[in-house]
Amino acid sequence: MDIITALLIAVVVMVVVFDFTNGFHDAADMVATAIASRAMTPAAAILLVTAFTFIAPFTVGLAVADTVGTFVDMGDVTALTGEALVLAALLAAVSYNLATWLLGYPSSSSNSLAGGLVGAGLYAVGSGHIHWGLQAAVQGELVGVMKVLAGLLFSPLLGFLIGFFIIKLFFHTLRRFTRRINRLFVASQYVSVAWLGFSHGANDAQKGMAIIGMVLLASGLRQEFAIPTWAVVLCASSITLGTLFGGWRIIKTLGFGLFRVRVIHSVADQLGAALVNTLATSIGAPTSTTQVVTATLLGSGAAEKPGHVKWRTAMGIASGWLLNLPVSMLLGWLYCGLFLWLVA
Repeated sequence: MDIITALLIAVVVMVVVFDFTNGFHDAADMVATAIASRAMTPAAAILLVTAFTFIAPFTVGLAVADTVGTFVDMGDVTALTGEALVLAALLAAVSYNLATWLLGYPSSSSNSLAGGLVGAGLYAVGSGHIHWGLQAAVQGELVGVMKVLAGLLFSPLLGFLIGFFIIKLFFHTLRRFTRRINRLFVASQYVSVAWLGFSHGANDAQKGMAIIGMVLLASGLRQEFAIPTWAVVLCASSITLGTLFGGWRIIKTLGFGLFRVRVIHSVADQLGAALVNTLATSIGAPTSTTQVVTATLLGSGAAEKPGHVKWRTAMGIASGWLLNLPVSMLLGWLYCGLFLWLVA
């Protein structure tokens, strides 16, 4: 087996690992509040979100994959360089995912992958091959890296505001929170969790597909960026499998570590996060389900009683987000240098 084929196989294997860790991380975020509020059992929540995560990639377009897969120009890159680049980016993302899981903190697989791609791209092909999108941004159009960053940076802010607004709306319209209303909210969890799982699969699974499209282009197996059907099936299955196993360390942090979550907060969190993910997917902007869910939950908690939110824990989570991009970029740069040195 030649080195080009071996690296291609390694990339596909790492896409599976990345999607698994992505689902593993995000499952915890999506079901933490439903479990903490005792609206759903862990098994029911995980199975429901898993089913809808799997369905989504087959029913939506590939706009997010097109955005992520084209912000590093692979058209005139050698097969060896292109494969080393994407392999380094994937390894950087997986490394950060595993490190934050061990610490029990939610992190963004999307930020990790974006940072890894930029870092590896800078080492392997230079800034000229990275579609930064700066000029288009000045003209009011979001493309390339700027579109990725906008989706990843503004979606948590939007989630916080929507979570805040939904709780205020609930308390204004439901001043007497009777047992009957509480039962209605518990029942609605099944709808909101399903929607959140669907929005997660629709957005997050496309990032692994984008990587496969990039490496097929770089290796010469495709003449233009495109996502084959087998890649959709592979990525949907991998992220679903990761979702099924879930990350119980992170469930403790989100479900019990920020404030006392009740069913009303859980519904607001899931509805708000699902709405943000759905809007972003419709315009091809990648989001981080982890960040959106966490920010929306903080917004719902702050709307009721800001003093009840454990802001120190929230700041710990936020610090992980701030480190995510630069650390992933550095890891991508280092891994890419190592791979190219090994195959030279």
